[in-house]
Amino acid sequence: MSERKGSANWQGRAKEGKGGVSTESGVLKDTAFSFATRFEEDKRGTNPEELIAAAHAACFSMAFSFMCDQAGFATQAVDTSAAVRIVMKDGGFVINRIALDMTATVPGIDDAKFQELAQGAKAGCPVSKALSGVPEITLKATLRR
Repeated sequence: MSERKGSANWQGRAKEGKGGVSTESGVLKDTAFSFATRFEEDKRGTNPEELIAAAHAACFSMAFSFMCDQAGFATQAVDTSAAVRIVMKDGGFVINRIALDMTATVPGIDDAKFQELAQGAKAGCPVSKALSGVPEITLKATLRR
């Protein structure tokens, strides 16, 4: 149905090197990434985990809105953040947790139905499915009144 493209370029050795990441849409164009933007506090670029977090938050937000629509509830606002944790394990790096935190305004819904739809969106969003190898994906869902 749809295919999207992204690309990356890397120049130099591991810790000293630098790269650029781009998207087909042009939203990202040679956006810097490096060892320092990934593992240190350099905020002058991005990193794979930050991009995964943004993609997961966006996908989940859309999936939740669609699930609400299907259940007869109109979302007014859905705000989601995702925290992707990378750790050293068995001599290499692994993403071991993604924490989703969503707050939404959905008129006429009770908290039980809200939580049910939020869990369904977490399980059903395509990015969640793609990340099914991550051992822990959590969700904190808050209904804004």
